[in-house]
Amino acid sequence: MDIKLDAAALEAFLRAEFPQVAGEYTVDRLTEDGLVLRMDVAERHLRPGGTVSGPAMFSLADVALYLAILSRIGPQALAVTTNCAIDFMRKPAAEGSMTAEARLLKLGRVLAVGDVLLRSDGQAAPVARASLTYSIPPAA
Repeated sequence: MDIKLDAAALEAFLRAEFPQVAGEYTVDRLTEDGLVLRMDVAERHLRPGGTVSGPAMFSLADVALYLAILSRIGPQALAVTTNCAIDFMRKPAAEGSMTAEARLLKLGRVLAVGDVLLRSDGQAAPVARASLTYSIPPAA
């Protein structure tokens, strides 16, 4: 799949279209079939007991696949999540950062399907796995 938006363009898109979350994420690198997105864990991401919250991990997975899709189709602000299932497999680290390794499994005209592995820095095994489907708006 051809890359239409590189890491800098994806981050600029987030700043322009989603300023409320733009500072939360950094595109580490584009891969052959997706991308790697980083979130620096802060106090606002933690739940009582000091672990990263499920909503914070869901957000990281969702944004990672969204950006992986946009990197291939270009800036489509209205591409939307239509389904997500996430498995929380182990306790994430409460300090450092988390990465999301998004992999596009199918990129069609109308739907995109992908998997995302979430990892905490310093932990080799994934802490969560998400499977997402996106609806892609019709070409104008």
